[in-house]
Amino acid sequence: MFSIVAIIAMKEFCDVFSKKANPVRWIGYLTALSIAFLHMMPREYLYQTVMLAIPTILAILYIQVVVTKGRTTINDIMITLFGICYLIGFMLYVPLLYGAQNGHFLIWYLFFIAWGTDTFAYFIGIKFGKHKLTEISPKKSIEGSIAGIIGAVILTLTYTVAINHFADMNIEYWYIGLIAVVLSVLSQLGDLAGSSVKRYVKTKDFGELLPGHGGIIDRIDSILFIAPFAYLLLVSLM
Repeated sequence: MFSIVAIIAMKEFCDVFSKKANPVRWIGYLTALSIAFLHMMPREYLYQTVMLAIPTILAILYIQVVVTKGRTTINDIMITLFGICYLIGFMLYVPLLYGAQNGHFLIWYLFFIAWGTDTFAYFIGIKFGKHKLTEISPKKSIEGSIAGIIGAVILTLTYTVAINHFADMNIEYWYIGLIAVVLSVLSQLGDLAGSSVKRYVKTKDFGELLPGHGGIIDRIDSILFIAPFAYLLLVSLM
C-alpha cells in the first residue's frame, strides 16, 4: 500500500517538475517500489541499508548522466534526488513506525496529529485568523497555527487516554503532549514546504487524483514531513 502511494506521489512530483527539468522517473518509481520489501529485510541490516540508500541512488543517477552522454543533466538528477528524499525518504518511516513494538497503536498518533493540526488550523483560521503567518501560504494565520497545535494536543491526549485504558498501555501524558506540540509544528512546516514547492513550479495542486482536493501529495505532505520525527520520538516511548 505504501509503495503504491509512493509511486503515485513520485509521478505527481515528476509531472509538476517537468517544466523545470526531466526527472529520472524510473529510479524514482523503483525506489518507491522498494518500500514494499522493507519487512523482508532482517532488522539488524535495515538501518545500514537505509543509510546507504542515498549514496547508492546518487551513484546510479550519475551513471545515468554518463550513459546518456549528458542528455540527463545535473539539474535532472538533483531534482530526482530531491523528490526521492522528500517523498520516499520520509514515507518509508511510516511502515517502519507501524512495524515497531506496539506500532499498530503508535501509527495513529501520526495521523491524529497531522489531521488535528490541519483541521483546527483551517476552521479557527477562517473564523478568527487576522495575522498572516507567512507569504508562502497567504491564507494561513498565526491564530490558525496556534489552534492547530492545540487541536493536535487535544486529539493526542484523548487517544492516549483511550489506549492507556483499553489497551493496557502506560504512556505518560505530559510526554506525549510535548511530542504532539513538536510534531504539530513540524506538520505545519511540512505543509509550508509543499506550498513552497508548488509556488516554485507555479501550480495550484500536485495533481487531480482527488477532485477538489488536488493530488496525493497535497493530502499527505504534512504526514510525510513528520514521519521520521514521529518514528524517533514515539518509538522511544516503548
